[in-house]
Amino acid sequence: MRRCLIVANQTLTGEALAQTVKERIGSEPHEFYLVAPATPPKDFVEAPVHHPGAPSSDDLGVALAEQRLERAIEELQELDVTVHGEVGDPDPVEAVVEALKHFAADEIVVSTLHHTLSQWLRRDVPARLRKASDVPVTHVMAEA
Repeated sequence: MRRCLIVANQTLTGEALAQTVKERIGSEPHEFYLVAPATPPKDFVEAPVHHPGAPSSDDLGVALAEQRLERAIEELQELDVTVHGEVGDPDPVEAVVEALKHFAADEIVVSTLHHTLSQWLRRDVPARLRKASDVPVTHVMAEA
């Protein structure tokens, strides 16, 4: 059984990534491990004075990642595949490095927004993942 680690943020439940998963399971049995980095929303502005009970940008990043992860796991379970996942470090490369410590992947799939919108592509995440690991990396990009 092949083991595929998927790292994605906004595209975790996107069509391009879903198609990639379907291609993988159509060719041979796979187990998937999803990593949803706890990336704070870029448009979130914290109050200058912290109010008790008010969420921080980090709190919001974790909450959004948890929601995406839960939805993505449910969607993949509908395809009758073995899938687990975790919310990871806000830096997708660090999140993958940490996940690889307990999930021995045969492949890493990094899913990004289209190049005109993707912060991860501006930060060269696919290439950084290739340098950080000896696991083959596949880049999947959402439609514009």
